[in-house]
Amino acid sequence: MSDNIKNKKPKTLAKKMGIALSFGVIVGLIFMFLRESLLKSDYSYIWDIINNILFQDISVAEGTNSIGLFYILGQLFINSLQLVIVPLIFSSIALSMCQIKDTKKFGRIAGKTVSNFLIMYILALALACVLGLIADNLSMFKVEINGISSSEATSSSSNPLMIILDAVPNNFLSVFTTNSRVLSIVFLAIITGICINKLDDKILVIKNVLEDVNSIVSEFLSFIINKFSPIAIFILISRTFAIYGIEHLKPAISYMLVTTIGCVIFFILGYPSYIYIKTKLNPFIFIKKISKVALLGVSAASSAAALSLNEKTCEEELGINKEIISFTLPLGMTVNMNGTAIMQVIATVFIASSAGYNVTFFNIILISFLALMASIGTPSIPGSSTIILFSILTAMGYNNEASLIAYSLIIAINRPMDMLVTALNVVGDAGTALIVSKSENNLNEEIYKRQIK
Repeated sequence: MSDNIKNKKPKTLAKKMGIALSFGVIVGLIFMFLRESLLKSDYSYIWDIINNILFQDISVAEGTNSIGLFYILGQLFINSLQLVIVPLIFSSIALSMCQIKDTKKFGRIAGKTVSNFLIMYILALALACVLGLIADNLSMFKVEINGISSSEATSSSSNPLMIILDAVPNNFLSVFTTNSRVLSIVFLAIITGICINKLDDKILVIKNVLEDVNSIVSEFLSFIINKFSPIAIFILISRTFAIYGIEHLKPAISYMLVTTIGCVIFFILGYPSYIYIKTKLNPFIFIKKISKVALLGVSAASSAAALSLNEKTCEEELGINKEIISFTLPLGMTVNMNGTAIMQVIATVFIASSAGYNVTFFNIILISFLALMASIGTPSIPGSSTIILFSILTAMGYNNEASLIAYSLIIAINRPMDMLVTALNVVGDAGTALIVSKSENNLNEEIYKRQIK
């Protein structure tokens, strides 16, 4: 009886999220075509009113006098999830380090996690290279791009290797004041947990505090996700479709198509094949159960926002050991960005080709290496991938006026692509946790095989 009650929540939540996604797409498309119709007529002021009341981003200058109801509600949900990113990551990883008494075991888990991340990256990049070369050879990216300006096109870039330096902070407290230093937080959490583990009974208060913080965060997230995630998904999806007009999508339909094909292939073939090879488990059970995490990743376009639901699903529905989850998922949120890597390779090839550069096989390999380095350092927040993309363009020397216009176009249509690649990223984190847990013989296969219809 208790098992039925326990299984009812995930089942109901998944259905609600699926329904919310469907309605969000329908309502968003209705608003998109309404927008096109009104802007092409003498009634554009009607769209301005609708946009100001429902969709306008009130954080920018254009939204000073707007209500932006959908923007506010969607941002409140995302902010609520991002609010606990730092305490969630720090407390969960530090506690998992405390529980590992065998230091060799920790080294083994870390090694397996990182090696699987790297293999998934290589597979994703190989697929992106093949698709990029095919698209370039078929002249799919030889598109005519009219001038689309964006201030972000001149954003400053930094060496992708800076992520190595940023991982070890020079100020303990400064790391906890922002969500963009996740890799540093992971490093501090590991060190703190190992030191507590080493000192054992000499350290009592901090360990208890971490356990209390972790419990508070878990309770808060369960409430937010169970009560508000379906509504938030509807709001976020419908707003995304409503604010992007058709004129933004037409010039880059080829880029969007190739990126979508790459992500879909990796999702339905790449992950399942790799999971089956490594675990011999039915991979489609994994895909079915992790789908609601992917939906949240799609709607929020943020791996960080999907972290809590990912942890909950991995433990309660996939049977993955909590020790593995606490280490693998927060680390994967920062360094395992398969979807982002695919997007950055294809986007770079698109920009180079449309700007008149000759894209050779060697160029593709170099772009892939830079994409790997840049993806590892990509903050798990909406829109960050396009900023990191600029560092790849700079490193490759793609900096003429046409390439900046093409880059501006990528920014203009970033949101739908960001949503897509985020789904791939969060699924990859969960897949790695499953593989590592299975290899450590602590996967609860009874929970994993339990069907959710």
